[in-house]
Amino acid sequence: MIVYNQAFDYYHAIYRMIRLLTHVKKDNFVELDRLRIRDFYLLFPEQIHTITLKEGDKDIKELRARFVKQRNNPYNQVFDNKKVFEKLRPYQLTALQCLASYGIINKDLLKEGRVSIISQEVLKDYEGRFEDLSFTEQNIITMMVYHFSSISMFGTDGLKSRTKLMVSKYDYQ
Repeated sequence: MIVYNQAFDYYHAIYRMIRLLTHVKKDNFVELDRLRIRDFYLLFPEQIHTITLKEGDKDIKELRARFVKQRNNPYNQVFDNKKVFEKLRPYQLTALQCLASYGIINKDLLKEGRVSIISQEVLKDYEGRFEDLSFTEQNIITMMVYHFSSISMFGTDGLKSRTKLMVSKYDYQ
């Protein structure tokens, strides 16, 4: 039996990266690890409920409870978030390298662990060819881009620590 999983499809990884990068302004950059985390939650939206929130994050807690339902899809289950996240790494990096080869993102900054858009026009052209995102996908992107973007990547309250997708105990504060 052949089972397809979009998480391990290079073309789908490019599609997801384009979707996520359209929310980055041309003059700004996003950390590679932050983009990878966003991609993970775009793939597995129900896993957003595993992110540790602080007491001051009640608005995010309400939004995620309201807009991202916890479903038990047997074909899209994640038993170990950290392992799946690491398995995604080569697909995510290849997708970003592909976008760099097309001149959409800066390949020099990509080597430094940052993703910056060079050509917003080409990016918008590709995105215009896609179907609309589902309601859940739209909400995941909105939460990850607008609500979790102000959270530092590092430290005990950082995004790496809250998601538990990456080792954070050796990061500088």
